Amino acid sequence: MPLRVTPDRSLAAVLAEAAADGRPVTGAWSSMGSPLAAEILAGSGLDVVLVDGEHGPNDLTTILGQLQATAAYPVATLVRVPSGDAVRLKQVLDLGAANVLVPMVDSAAEAEEVVRAVRYPTRGVRGVGSALARSSRWNRVPAYLSDADRHVTLVVQLETRAAIADAEPIAATDGVDAVLVGPADLAASLGHLGQQDHPEVVDAVLGAIDACKRAGTPVGVNAFDPAMADRYLDAGASYVVAGADVTLLARGAERLAERVSTRTKDGETR
Repeated sequence: MPLRVTPDRSLAAVLAEAAADGRPVTGAWSSMGSPLAAEILAGSGLDVVLVDGEHGPNDLTTILGQLQATAAYPVATLVRVPSGDAVRLKQVLDLGAANVLVPMVDSAAEAEEVVRAVRYPTRGVRGVGSALARSSRWNRVPAYLSDADRHVTLVVQLETRAAIADAEPIAATDGVDAVLVGPADLAASLGHLGQQDHPEVVDAVLGAIDACKRAGTPVGVNAFDPAMADRYLDAGASYVVAGADVTLLARGAERLAERVSTRTKDGETR
């Protein structure tokens, strides 16, 4: 008889456990498209590995490899799709993504459409192909179809002036399990391109955190700057995305090159 299995770790469960322990959740982006890099992140002690299918060079094959590489570790793997397109969401869910992140959700109406895309009929429009898909482990997950809503954590991203204005209704939408605020695009939307620490941007992020808290929905922030991450956690954010494989490699390589380049041939530091 086939071994009965369970889906990958749920972000909703990770957030709930951390809240019960009184601690924040920390994640990092897997942007290289590399299963090896994703596995390194997964074994680092982080709570969440975010596979970036919006800005990173990821396709269905590389996303699948990263889901497989992180599955053995006690992390939640969150896959960001390029948009709320129902076809792409169906494909990523069928790959076995238990947690999906949809960028640029600007209204409660858009959030409702995304919810429908990740749910099977009659509550949604997700196509049924579970017998062929890793999501159900080829029908080895008991009652996958009837329990599918329970197996999917949906996160929506607030990244524009319009999204911040509608933050509470978006967060309160039935089927939205968590929210992630993106300060980079938000800064651009507010007319402060490249200035994530601009006071208007920071105030907008803090306002979104308050709105999501009122809705009772966990909210996180993309915050690579440790001081900003601490500020948003102190304001009530449940989690922060604190880095990325590409930036860790880039900054680490730069520090290495700088250290070596300051040495003279006789071993002294210039």
